[in-house]
Amino acid sequence: MDLARRIMHGALGGIAGTLALTALRKTLAGMGLVHTTAPEQVVERLEDLGVLEDLSPRRRLALTIIAHFAYGVGSGAAFALLRRERGDMKTEAAVGSALGVLAWGVGWSSWLPLFGVHSPPWRQQTPKVLLPVLDHAVFGAVWGLFYRASRRV
Repeated sequence: MDLARRIMHGALGGIAGTLALTALRKTLAGMGLVHTTAPEQVVERLEDLGVLEDLSPRRRLALTIIAHFAYGVGSGAAFALLRRERGDMKTEAAVGSALGVLAWGVGWSSWLPLFGVHSPPWRQQTPKVLLPVLDHAVFGAVWGLFYRASRRV
């Protein structure tokens, strides 16, 4: 499969993974385990820095959703560049989960703390830091399964 098709399939897998992550987050929020997501925190930080001013609640929500899906699509496309082989369903779910956790580690230990969104995970005192690991593992597993299925076509 050529590079452009791999990236397209990866990006579509990113959408599927983001939808699954969103469903998981809604469930966890309903249980009172999640309060704000990383995209919400990024938008809040941009407001704090004065980059975004006078956002209505509707525009703020739209920007958060766009950021959420842009991250998912970008991650999915990047995963496709890393994933050249094709395995069975268990392998793709496992590799996808590993890539998802890798994406969590990169973001949560580098650019999110660098921009002041939150502290790095090793400085946090709450077990809630583990929930994004779960999110990203689920995102990656769904990405891997979708990527495998879409490449069959």
